[in-house]
Amino acid sequence: MQENDEALREINEEARRRLLAIRNEELWRFIDAAVRLCNPSNVFVSTGDEDARRVREDALRSGEERRLRIEGHTIHFDSPLDQARAREDTAILLPNGEKLPFIRTKDREEGLKEITELLRDSMRGRTMYVGFYSLGPKGSPFSLLAVQITDSAYVMHSENILYRQAYDEAVRLGAGVKFLKFIHSQGELDEMGRSRNISKRRIYIDPMDETVYSVNTQYGGNSIGLKKLALRLTVRRAMREGWLSEHMFLMGVEGPGGRVTYLTGAFPSMSGKTSTAMMGRLLGDDLAYLRWVNGEVRAVNPEAGVFGIIEGINSKDDPVIFDVLSRPGEAIFSNVLVTEDGGVYWSGKDEPEPERGVNYAGEWWRGKTDDKGNPIPPSHPNARFTVPLKSFKNLDPAYDDPSGVKVGGVIFGSRDPDTFVPVVEAFDWRHGVVTIAASLESERTAAVIGRAGEREFNPMAILDFLSVSLSDYVSHYLRFGEGGTPPKIFGVNYFLRRNGAFLNSKEDKRVWLAWMERRIHGEAGAVRTPIGLLPRYGDLRQLFKSVLGKEYGEEDYAAQFSIRVKKHLEKIERIRGIYSSIPGMPKAFFDALEEQRGRLLELGGRDEVSPFEFQ
Repeated sequence: MQENDEALREINEEARRRLLAIRNEELWRFIDAAVRLCNPSNVFVSTGDEDARRVREDALRSGEERRLRIEGHTIHFDSPLDQARAREDTAILLPNGEKLPFIRTKDREEGLKEITELLRDSMRGRTMYVGFYSLGPKGSPFSLLAVQITDSAYVMHSENILYRQAYDEAVRLGAGVKFLKFIHSQGELDEMGRSRNISKRRIYIDPMDETVYSVNTQYGGNSIGLKKLALRLTVRRAMREGWLSEHMFLMGVEGPGGRVTYLTGAFPSMSGKTSTAMMGRLLGDDLAYLRWVNGEVRAVNPEAGVFGIIEGINSKDDPVIFDVLSRPGEAIFSNVLVTEDGGVYWSGKDEPEPERGVNYAGEWWRGKTDDKGNPIPPSHPNARFTVPLKSFKNLDPAYDDPSGVKVGGVIFGSRDPDTFVPVVEAFDWRHGVVTIAASLESERTAAVIGRAGEREFNPMAILDFLSVSLSDYVSHYLRFGEGGTPPKIFGVNYFLRRNGAFLNSKEDKRVWLAWMERRIHGEAGAVRTPIGLLPRYGDLRQLFKSVLGKEYGEEDYAAQFSIRVKKHLEKIERIRGIYSSIPGMPKAFFDALEEQRGRLLELGGRDEVSPFEFQ
């Protein structure tokens, strides 16, 4: 490739020199166009750790972040109207008015025209930050390279924590790289330094050019490109190339004799995903890439950090996370309360609630209400923390292994108050994909703008992040299991209630994990029921004793693992109705649903059947 003397002429010489070292004309054109469109006063290209420190200092100088009492800790506040994923402002750009079921789409030409005008001159008077990242361990066959452009030092600081910096990889690979591309601008800011024009917030994903545009927003879920915005692009890449890009944690569970078994897990937000990932040997809490390698499914975490929900985290239930958040080390808190002594408080923290402080709504005091008379909590329900994986004492040594880890099981979790048992194993891959993964329903939470508590259809916990037809996605999932002997599929539900009371403690999930680990190795029994394979009472009684040191009664087992026949039949009808309206669904999907319905009907029309009847 010959260097083009005119390439990147609009930017300062140091940034130009760094970019021209990456011998990729498509990348040059993208950055050159972004500079001309957004019109920044300066361009800064980050090349590694030293530059990452400069970005952090810029975030502090600009006021996007403020120092806290503990060394390395900072606080960031978003606008009160910009504190969750904005579904109504997010769209997949598709040509010729193409539509996708359950996914907000927009005509590509119209969307690009709109976002171009919103981004025009949006960085005037500011620095444009350009960063390069590897989604996955550097040099791994699993990994993808990405470029992030933003005028927010907070956003780039977050990216530097959450992802592996890879300017060196971009230089090494050069012309052979098809970069995922992300461009973000905060837009016009108010007197508190927050995005002002929330009504013009737009997050548009262009799959054809593998580019994401985001403007007039600061909240991480809308602005940190490599987070869930990248997922819309990597799902498509994975389908084209025959692998899975999933909204899943990746963890190792220790079994007998020091054995480590790796599991992935997909849960909607605030359904126990992060807390589950922290109970074992952590590799990742949110995203995973799965591929067939030499006859087995292996996985890596594309991320190198955690952007987690902080509400409810306490020293008793979440000791690993609490430890990270309580000691020196790099950490960004967002939308929590800053106390008068420079500490932080969030709802559910096991400390007395402060009398006053500062939060996303400004000065705060106990009993403060909004203009409608509603109490303002000390922290937002979707308040977050951003920390590197290396801060966790339970980090698995294989977290950065380019070859990934072998996956023994895939878990799908829901926030279900009245139907699903605490843990079940699917009969086989097809049964698990259809009746557990693709049939996932969960109560809506504060992570998504809308009414909390409503039950939502959320297959594979990924519906918000799809950029393809659900029929194509499910069909791809079914085919993926045909590559050999796939991992076992499990379903879990930590939120089953009776008379308003939860039937499980937070710690019980340690037992469910231990049972799954042993099932993968054929060391625990199971009870065959119409909905799948349930744990035997005797196995659970032994595991509760050995794992938690407590007794487990038959009445607990019966309450938790009874088959709620009527509720399951109602669910099958809902799921069948949903998928019947989606063109292109495979016949095998409906066959699996009908088989499950037939097994449930054989129970004779009873509302609920005790698990002991199957033993």
